[in-house]
Amino acid sequence: MSRIGKQPIPVPAAVKVDINGTNVKVTGPKGTLERNIRPEISLEQADGFIAVKCLDNSKRTSAFSGLTRTLVNNMILGTEKMFSKKLVIEGVGYKVDLQNNELTLNVGYSNPVIFKLPAGIEGKIEKSTIILEGIDKELLGLTAAKIRDIRKPEPYKGKGIRYENEHIVRKAGKSASK
Repeated sequence: MSRIGKQPIPVPAAVKVDINGTNVKVTGPKGTLERNIRPEISLEQADGFIAVKCLDNSKRTSAFSGLTRTLVNNMILGTEKMFSKKLVIEGVGYKVDLQNNELTLNVGYSNPVIFKLPAGIEGKIEKSTIILEGIDKELLGLTAAKIRDIRKPEPYKGKGIRYENEHIVRKAGKSASK
């Protein structure tokens, strides 16, 4: 079994976990998440902890045990306290606006790009920073990646949309070779 899959998942008092076969439903103060897990994996709940058990001893099932443990743990953490991601917009004239769960991005194209936030993801704008929040970590990361894809940071001046702590490797350009 994987090292991650062997670790028990702590369940806080404010969070309720229902396990019905391969269906896991987590309810917390921030909301409810539901997911189906692989049939080769079983979850056992006891004493405020959840243990992940493999039903066979194959390498593939062992790998899935670590994945399942991480997914269920993220569901518990998300319903207890929300996840957040920050995206920074850099560039002269680049700006963003949020109205009715729709981001309007002016990022160097002839027309503004309109991006509708999916259900379960909330957005805030602070100057040139987009703050996304949600209880589903997978959906949050996917949404942030799609927004970043609209205008990826370029390597010469760093203009574009990037994650908050993302480091952009800069290139020297033409004038550096002289």
